[in-house]
Amino acid sequence: MRLEPRQVLAADGTVIDGREPDVSRMVARYAAMTEARLYDRKASALQRQGRLATYAPYEGQEASQVGAVAPLAEEDWLVASYRDAAAMRFHGYPWQNLLLTRMGDERGGHPPEGVNVTPPSITVGGHMIHAVGIAWAEKIKGTGAVALTMFGDGATSEGDFHEAMNFAGVYGTPTVFFCQNNGWAISMPRSRQTASATIAQKAEAYGLPGVLVDGNDVLAVEEVVAEAVDRARAGEGATLIEALTYRVRGHTTADDDRRYRAREDAAGWLGKDPLERVRLWLERQGAWDEDVQSGLESQASGLIEAALAEAEAVVSFSAGEIFDAMYEEPTGPLETQRRRAERSTRWA
Repeated sequence: MRLEPRQVLAADGTVIDGREPDVSRMVARYAAMTEARLYDRKASALQRQGRLATYAPYEGQEASQVGAVAPLAEEDWLVASYRDAAAMRFHGYPWQNLLLTRMGDERGGHPPEGVNVTPPSITVGGHMIHAVGIAWAEKIKGTGAVALTMFGDGATSEGDFHEAMNFAGVYGTPTVFFCQNNGWAISMPRSRQTASATIAQKAEAYGLPGVLVDGNDVLAVEEVVAEAVDRARAGEGATLIEALTYRVRGHTTADDDRRYRAREDAAGWLGKDPLERVRLWLERQGAWDEDVQSGLESQASGLIEAALAEAEAVVSFSAGEIFDAMYEEPTGPLETQRRRAERSTRWA
């Protein structure tokens, strides 16, 4: 396989092969990435205010997330992890649901009807198996739908990765495996994860194609995922994509990445900012200025603030109600727990 990552838009905003993209398409991608970054920073701030639980930031990975879901059709599935809020949002999962999940409200895990996005997986790697199962079901039904699953480099060290890839290879499921290799599995560097030169080349052991792409190049990501989706939809099976990117901040808001990452390491990636390269291209086309930026940020901020207000207005379950959805007929132990919870609430 090719060891050089696929790239279309260079870090300085120039197009590598001369294929200038459509301006309106680039404006849309830039607007989506701008909204994604504002949400990420807002969610991190909310966690520090005690309004959200621990949050996993994705700043620096916006091109991977927005570019990966751009080729998906409405009927296609997205099976993502806890760091993929932007991808989930742009395949139809509302910001308010994502906020609710971080508020500890299980109703955040119930997407609107017709939105083929599973709730964010907290278990590292486990959701890849679900994606293969969904894709297999769609293949059996003959719908033509594809399942895209997103995960980090650390997930490829899990047995679930092997099981999912092996099953997809044997049964030819229409699955797109999208690894956002941001270099770190919490504090474990990629160099300690595997001796393989790339993660993408692991696909060959399962009889699948592997593709390496610049994960900070939204055009290149969209291009390779579109090819994988077309291949899956044509009945040619799964693809493994490795997107090389970087998480600018810590693993979560409970992590201090200064303890294991050199500042120089981050500085090198800041020069490859996924939003900056698109902005530079748009500016050369006369499609960006400070007023445009202000308008995009104002619109995105309004959407996010409205989602937050809606999420915070949801009335929490009472101590007794949290038991209602567990069984049609509650068990004795659950009834005992319900009474204890209700007494604790009254005494509080």
